[in-house]
Amino acid sequence: MNNQEVLGESMEYKNIRLEHVGLVAVVTLNAPEVLNALSADMVSELSHAITEVTTSDARCLLITGEGRAFCAGANLQTQGSSDEVPPAGGVLETHYHPVMNKLKNMDIPMVSAVNGPCVGVGMSFAVMADMVIAAKSAYFLQAFANIGLVPDGGATWLLPRLIGWGRAVELSMMAERLPAEQAFEWGLVNRLVEDDRLMDEAMAVADKLANGPMSLGLIRRAYWQTFNNSYAEQFQLEANLQNEAGGSADNREGVQAFLEKREAKFSGK
Repeated sequence: MNNQEVLGESMEYKNIRLEHVGLVAVVTLNAPEVLNALSADMVSELSHAITEVTTSDARCLLITGEGRAFCAGANLQTQGSSDEVPPAGGVLETHYHPVMNKLKNMDIPMVSAVNGPCVGVGMSFAVMADMVIAAKSAYFLQAFANIGLVPDGGATWLLPRLIGWGRAVELSMMAERLPAEQAFEWGLVNRLVEDDRLMDEAMAVADKLANGPMSLGLIRRAYWQTFNNSYAEQFQLEANLQNEAGGSADNREGVQAFLEKREAKFSGK
C-alpha cells in the first residue's frame, strides 16, 4: 500500500484488520502464527467487518492475509476433541454461510490478494472475489479429503464454474497443491505477479474499481445470477439492471464525459 493514506482502522478487531485506504476497504486476516487459519472468532469478526464496509463510503473491498499465507483453511486447533465439537455442517450454517452470502450480495466489487498458501475454505473466500490477484509463490489447495471431509464454503459450486468439472473434481479428490502459475493458466487467477508487487498490483486494481461507476455492483449481481437463470431470464435481468444503471448519475456522467472526450469522474451513485 505504498503512497496510500490510511484513513482509519478499527481497533476492536483481534483476528483481522480493517483499514480504509481512500475508497478501498482492506480486510487483512491477521493470525500469522497459524497461517491465518479461520477460527470461529475470526469468522465472526469478518462478518462484522463486511457489514461495516458495506455501510461505509468504501467502494471496493480488498481481502488478503498477514504474513506468508492468505489462509490455511479452518483452524483445527480450536476445535477440541470429536466429542466436544458441533457437527461440521452446523458450523458452516451458523458461521461461514452468512459471511459468504454477505460477500456475494455486496453492491461493491471485491478483490483478493493471495499472498501465499490458500487452503480449504480460505480458498473459497479468495476465489469468490471479482478479481483474484496472486503472488507467484502462492498455491491453492482443496485439502478436505486429507482429513476426511468434503469441500465447503461454496467450493463445489464455484470451482466447476471457474475451471470446469473435471479439474474441480481432481483438485477436490486428489487434494494436491495447485501452484499459482497453473491456477492462472486455468483461469482461477486473474493476474499473476511477483511476490513483492502483489499489494501494489492489488491496490491498483481495487482503486480502479473503487473509482468506477455504481453499475459495477449491478454487473456483479448479473454474473452471480447467471448460472441460476435461463437465457430468457437473464435477458430480463439485464434489462432490469440496465434500467437501474441508466437512471444513475454515473451513467449521465459517463455519457457526458464521452461526448466531451474526457475521463469520467464517477461518484458511485
